[in-house]
Amino acid sequence: MALLPLLAAVASACDDFGLAPDSPQQGKLTWTLDGNALTKADAELPDTNDFLLTIRDAEGSVLYDGTYGDSPEFLQVEPGNYTLSIRSISFSAPAFSRPQYGDDQVVLIPAGETVNVTLRCTLLNAGIRLRISPDFLTAFPDGVLYLKQEQTSLKYLYNEKRIAYLKPESASLILYNEGKDQTLLTRRLQAREILNLGVQVARSGGQGRLEVAVDTSKVWTQDNFVIGGDNSSGGGEDRNEPDAISVSDVTNHIGEKGVWVYGYIVGGDLTSAGNSVKTSGITKATHLALADRSSITSKASCLAVELPKGAVRDALNLVEHPGLIGQRVYVKGDLVAGYFGTRGMKSTSDYVLKQGME
Repeated sequence: MALLPLLAAVASACDDFGLAPDSPQQGKLTWTLDGNALTKADAELPDTNDFLLTIRDAEGSVLYDGTYGDSPEFLQVEPGNYTLSIRSISFSAPAFSRPQYGDDQVVLIPAGETVNVTLRCTLLNAGIRLRISPDFLTAFPDGVLYLKQEQTSLKYLYNEKRIAYLKPESASLILYNEGKDQTLLTRRLQAREILNLGVQVARSGGQGRLEVAVDTSKVWTQDNFVIGGDNSSGGGEDRNEPDAISVSDVTNHIGEKGVWVYGYIVGGDLTSAGNSVKTSGITKATHLALADRSSITSKASCLAVELPKGAVRDALNLVEHPGLIGQRVYVKGDLVAGYFGTRGMKSTSDYVLKQGME
């Protein structure tokens, strides 16, 4: 009898625990890369599949750290704030031909909701291109030009044609001559700024001295790059493919004809793949699956691309060319709402295969 009050108290406590609310419902975080937002600083566009992606929660814990192409299609997460950072390359010191593209996004994930983050990359670093006068070597036979930023320097040879990329902060152009350094110019660079500097030899009293002129007509700050607009070859012919859209943007263009779409070849055999694309042992040469990144295998996130008999099928079918899986490609055709249970491209008439891109 003495135990009854204690048992009653325990039962009451259990009842109270049973009435406690469930843990917050998780949300879903997805992400896409808007390649059309990329700005250019030279003619080379990095392969977006190799961009470096990091996803952190509000406490700074890393949920994903790797390439964009290898990232999962989504993350199931607790409600809260998440930060997504993407970079085309790591960049820490002045270097030639090293444009760094990137974006940072902070997003709130409500309980039970799916939120898609669109990453719009722009040029994060800055660049300098020198135009050195022909008589530089005559006037300064032992002279060497350097671009200096903080404690690092980059030698700029007389015949150098590439753009030197630097952090968006103060940088100096240095002339090393006869054992001494002379600062010719110091300027604070802005992100997305490509500064053209003319290095000229001026004569005074029979001696040469260097003058630096800023070519303001060739400072790029908002030069848009549209994916699909660079010189490429496909089908054995040189040509410029026009503006292209991403796989994720196909839904907004259903019914349009002769549309260029870019993406990554991720598999095929969609008739027998169920909810996922088949990634190996392909037996059908009539079609393939295209996605925004090479890690995607969900059929619903892919574009089913018809490969009509002829040059397109001969070049792109995965029966004869299984090594094409993971490669970036541009294809041209008519967009339809349904093909093999997902969005599709019919009457594919042209392609540009981006093999070996950096």
